[in-house]
Amino acid sequence: MEIELLPPSAADDGAVIARITALVNQVYAESEKGLWQGSPDRTSAAEVAGFVRDGEIAVARVDGDLAGCVRVRRLDDATGEFGMLAADPARRGIGAGRELVRFAEQASRDAGCREMQLELLVPRGWTHPAKQFLAGWYGRLGYRVTHRGDLADDYPHLVPSLATPCDFLVYRKELA
Repeated sequence: MEIELLPPSAADDGAVIARITALVNQVYAESEKGLWQGSPDRTSAAEVAGFVRDGEIAVARVDGDLAGCVRVRRLDDATGEFGMLAADPARRGIGAGRELVRFAEQASRDAGCREMQLELLVPRGWTHPAKQFLAGWYGRLGYRVTHRGDLADDYPHLVPSLATPCDFLVYRKELA
């Protein structure tokens, strides 16, 4: 498996952007089933292209084929963040997700960050199997919940699209 941060010029490669966008939307459609009204799309080609242009998208490839992706960015001088983590369901079990998280952590360490953060959207009144799996998986990777936020407080523009009340959990891990 090869993992690389895409160069900003890859934002102009329509095929690459379309494949990343489709993968993220496919994975999130399943992992967030029941949380949203209407279209389950998590992102758009324009948004992904912007993230690539900003140097924030890393991809994992196996034999040249896309196996996963992750968005990596710096929140502040001490904190990196990863999001939009998506591993190809057809390649489940090869460790693409784990390796993408390791890549994101190392990129943040290399940028001088001491901590890594991620956010996980969770339904407030019921247990979502995919979210329960992710909570356990992130815990095994060393992440701990440091904050439970009300989506209405931090992301009010998303609330009208929800099918069920949701919170988001902020997970953090020291990168020492």
